[in-house]
This record gives sequence, C-alpha cells and structure tokens, in this order.
Amino acid sequence: VWMELVRFQNMVKSFRVSDLQTLLASMGRSKSGLKQDLVGRALRLVQTEYSPELLKNVRQLYESRFPKTSGWLAARRPESVPVNYSSLSSSPTATSQGADYLNGISKPISTPAAEVKLVPLPFYQTLETLLLPTELIAQNSEKLQDSQCIFELTPSQADQIRNASELRPGIRSIQVVLRICYTDSIGVQEDQYPPNIAVKVNQSYCHVPGYYPSNKPGVEPRRPCRPINITPWLHLSNVTNRVTITWGNFGKRYSVAVYLVRVFTAADLFSQLKLCSVESAERCRERIQDKLRFDPESEIATTGLRVSLICPLVKMRLGVPCRVLTCAHLQCFDAVFFLQMNEKKPTWTCPVCDKPAPFELLTIDGLLSEILKETSEDIEEIEYLTDGSWRPIRDEKERERERERSNTPDYPVVDICIPEANGHSPAHSSTSLTAKSGSSSVGMPGVTGAPAVAPGGGAVVDLTLDSSSEEEGGGAGGDSEDTEDSADSPAPKRGRYNYDKDLVTAY
Repeated sequence: VWMELVRFQNMVKSFRVSDLQTLLASMGRSKSGLKQDLVGRALRLVQTEYSPELLKNVRQLYESRFPKTSGWLAARRPESVPVNYSSLSSSPTATSQGADYLNGISKPISTPAAEVKLVPLPFYQTLETLLLPTELIAQNSEKLQDSQCIFELTPSQADQIRNASELRPGIRSIQVVLRICYTDSIGVQEDQYPPNIAVKVNQSYCHVPGYYPSNKPGVEPRRPCRPINITPWLHLSNVTNRVTITWGNFGKRYSVAVYLVRVFTAADLFSQLKLCSVESAERCRERIQDKLRFDPESEIATTGLRVSLICPLVKMRLGVPCRVLTCAHLQCFDAVFFLQMNEKKPTWTCPVCDKPAPFELLTIDGLLSEILKETSEDIEEIEYLTDGSWRPIRDEKERERERERSNTPDYPVVDICIPEANGHSPAHSSTSLTAKSGSSSVGMPGVTGAPAVAPGGGAVVDLTLDSSSEEEGGGAGGDSEDTEDSADSPAPKRGRYNYDKDLVTAY
C-alpha cells in the first residue's frame, strides 16, 4: 500500500500549477496560493484521503501531462530502494505478548479512530511499531509527572538489533526509538518534547538531545526534537522492558510512541537521491524556457537568468547540484553537504530561500550537472538564455585583472642599453669607444667635443665637456695623440665633476 501512496505522491510533485488547481478544485479544496502551497495541500490530501476518486483524478492528470512517459515515475522510486518515509501508511504490528501499557493501564492493540500520526523522518525507516502513539496522562495536579510504558522484544526483533551493522562505535543501524509529539489527530505531527523531559529505561537514564546554542544575540537556544535512541539500555531477550518518561504538565497534551527503525546515514540518502530523484537536462531546459517565456502583461522582458556555481552552504563549487521541486528559483545547493548538515542538525530548510526542503521533494539538476563538467574551475556563474542554452559569466574582478594584465603603456619604453634606440652609447662600453673615436679627430679644427660615430652606428657624445674646458686645455685632440701609445702616460683628464670625461651618464 505504501508504495502506491509514494507513487501517487510523486505524480502530484510533477504537476504544474494548473494541474494542482484542477485536482484541488475537483476534491472541493481551495486552489489559491503559490505553487509550494498547492503542492503541500495536494500531498496532504493524498496522504489523508486516499480515495478511489482522488487517485483516479491524479492518474488522469498525470497521464495527460506525460502521455508517453507513464513509466517515469515508477522508476523514480523503484521498489528495490528502501523508502524511509513509509511510516504514514504502514500498518503497525504488535508483539505477541499482548498489550502495551502506559501509566500502568493496559491499552488495546487496535489503532484508535483518531490516530495521532507522526511525521516521517528521512533518516529513519519504521520497521515495526512497538507502542502506538498514546497520550501521556497526568496522575495528579503536580507539575512534574511520571508515566511508564512496558513492552517486550520478540526473538526476531532482538536478533535484528544484535546483527545490525554499526553506524559508528556503539551506535547500531537497527534501533528502538522513543518519539514524543503533541496529541493532535489532524495532519501529521512533528517530534515535540514536553518541558522538563527525562527518560529512564530499565532504571538507567538515557541521553536526550540537548539544546543547540544560538549565535544570535537575544535568540534563545533551540532544542532539536528528534527520536530518542533507547536501544543500549534495553534487555535483548524476553525480559520486559520498562520505560519511564518524566515530563512537565503545563497544559499541553503529549503522546508517546516506540518504534523499531532502521537508521540511514547521509551517504545512504545520497545514494537514494542519485538513483531515484534526478531531473533530466531536457526537463530542466523546459523549466528554464517556462520561466523566460515572454509575458505580455509584464513591463520588463527577462532575457536571461543568472545562476551561481558556488554552493550557498559552504561557499565552494557545487559537486552535485540539488534543489527543491517546489522552490521557484533555479539556484542549486550541494546535495552532499545539505544531507550531511541535516544529519547533524535536521532543519530541512532550503539554504537559498529558507522555505521547507523535505527530502522527498529534493531533486538533482541534470542540466547543471552537465554544465559543471563542461566548465573550468574559474567559472563561478552562468546565465540561462531564453532558448534553454547557457553561457559562462566571468567574475567582474577577474575580468578587470585580465584587462590590466593585457593593457600596454601609451608611450614607448626606451632601452638604454641599445645605442640605436636613443642615440647614446651604453654606459658600460662608452670608455673604449670614445677613446678610439677621440684619436681619430686629431688636427681637425672645430670637431673637439663633437659627436663621434660608434661602431654600431650610434653617436657618442662627451657630455662632460663644455666651452670652458676646451679653452683651458687647448683642445682634447693633442693630449690624446701624445699620450695614447705611451706606457707611462698620465692618467686621463677629469672634468669638473671628478669622473672620467669619456663616460656618458645615461641615467
């Protein structure tokens, strides 16, 4: 039965707004609201009513929407995959020992007409019900109450626990858990602890999850209400197990239930997600085209939608892009990190828009998965276009850095070591060049101090001479002729700046 329920739920999740409105209207329900509201309303309708008329309407709408792909949904949640939210429709089983007890009073096995239903939890698959949801009853007017329940494990159940693999040291994958919620028969109930809760199992107090500290000033710490693992303190035999719940009686009504469950890890849920909930690239393109389709009533035409390739949870590049079917945005988050985060602190909230993100509505984006494989690590954003195609968007700062690297100065750079570039000799070779050129100008009036021609074709200019030095020395040519070949010639003449007159200052 539960597999049929899951199949019809998945049909509802694939509907468009018009399909959801048609379904809700046919069953006399309100069809107003956003898509996520309509989906939630339709899913609750399927869970609670499950009538032939409702199922017929769902099937007709689905077959009109996907006439050629009627087998798609069945493949989305195949029977070989353990579905961990089957507790809603699974018929509870009881042990052969007879009755369950609460507050010392025997309770019948049969499910009451107004049964309290606990919300299915992604990390827990209910295998058997050991104690149906039963109300905690105050025995007196005291604010602190003690309530007891008694149950026994069958040999088969005890063997299941003994032979179960370990998730981590001391924690088995098959557990007996205690769940507490508000007593309300309308809809499904989330786990909710009463004030001053303490749980004793066979005379030993067991661990109850504490409070999460709050990082925000003025915000009270929040307590995660999740199933309480009582397995380590149980008698894994035919000995009776006694559980005592201490709770604060402040006007709220609470119910307690005990289940034998299989506990999944984030890796288990990720395997289910990859196998069952991948939206094809073609379907993703259809979704993009629907969003970018021209709306004549809109004053602004949307030509593209930008999507970041960085996960909003961990600020790293997406590995497995995931989103919620009921969310309006195309932005994805990383499936692995999202599941690991909810394994430690279950919030099941979309990190993009902060709306509910239950596991059964998660889907892997097939198109973005392809884009991540085709793009390099430096691409952090892409843009979807109206035809369903996409283009990479480079970061503005990176583009600015590339422009700075590619730009060249507006003026030429002069290399002072190349004579042809500026007409001057390099400083390190000017002495030998000017000495030889000076001797060639002997006896030529008016050429002292004039530019000499270097072997490379550049002119060598003696910048240390001026008119006064020419007058005092009577010309540089005579001195150089008399002393050039002499072994004990005097030191070369120096100018007024006390360095060799043939050196050229190039800086």
